[in-house]
Amino acid sequence: MPPEARAEDTSKPTHVVGDGTPTSCTSQAVLTAVTAGGVITFSCGPNPVTVTLTDTAKVKANTVLDGGGRVTLSGGGKRRILTMNSPSASLTLQNLTFADGNSAGDDGGGAVYVRGGRVKVVNSRFLRNHCDPNGPDLGGAALRVNQATKSPIFVVSSTFDGGSCANGGALSGLHVSFTVLNCLITHNNATGRGANPARPGTPGGGSGGAIYTDGDQYTVRIAGSIVEDNHANEGGGAAFYVSNNRTGTMTIDSSTLRRNKSDGFETIPGIFYLGTTEKPAITSSTVS
Repeated sequence: MPPEARAEDTSKPTHVVGDGTPTSCTSQAVLTAVTAGGVITFSCGPNPVTVTLTDTAKVKANTVLDGGGRVTLSGGGKRRILTMNSPSASLTLQNLTFADGNSAGDDGGGAVYVRGGRVKVVNSRFLRNHCDPNGPDLGGAALRVNQATKSPIFVVSSTFDGGSCANGGALSGLHVSFTVLNCLITHNNATGRGANPARPGTPGGGSGGAIYTDGDQYTVRIAGSIVEDNHANEGGGAAFYVSNNRTGTMTIDSSTLRRNKSDGFETIPGIFYLGTTEKPAITSSTVS
């Protein structure tokens, strides 16, 4: 695994949310810490704790957010959990669960939306996150990333389950090179109808049950992962990949992609692909 894909060192945190008790881990404490940035950890007691946010946490500076494997940040089904809008900041999310995020009416990224900068996800779970059910361009129930750089976005040892969005029931990116390593992506849905661009008389969307990407020269790599039981109303039950100028590539290595239903169109089972080659590069994998 590349060094840059590994979890960050949080042994010397800048901010600690909580004083060792569950009740001290409040929404306001999380919002304040995230706004300040730096290395953020949690001290909420020995048992798992869920913090339901009253507002979307806004990242403004370099931030590492580490839940220690015991913290769930929830949108309560009412709001996006985390957003970053910065040309240069970096964000690492590790050992956290993001549940019940909802960005309806506010683009994609039901749980997390990143515009510019860098983001990395390590050893985290994204459960039951949602965004608008229709639309040709919005996507990413768990994570939406928009950026113009070619820096890779690492998603490592994480689970994406039960997400739904117009496109990309788990991940979505514009000009984004995703590297997905050792992940489980399952039971996510692309719920739109009419594809992109939208067919006349339709609201658009419905592609990339698990992963939806678009752009020019970018790459997507899926390695050591299981992508199964996802669904798209239009193209790519598992993944939708389009390089508009046909300069990008998609590779699948040592992975299993199965039972990903595409109701509309696909290049190979579960995948719609337009890149430099006729099909994605597949090695030591099952795609069925």
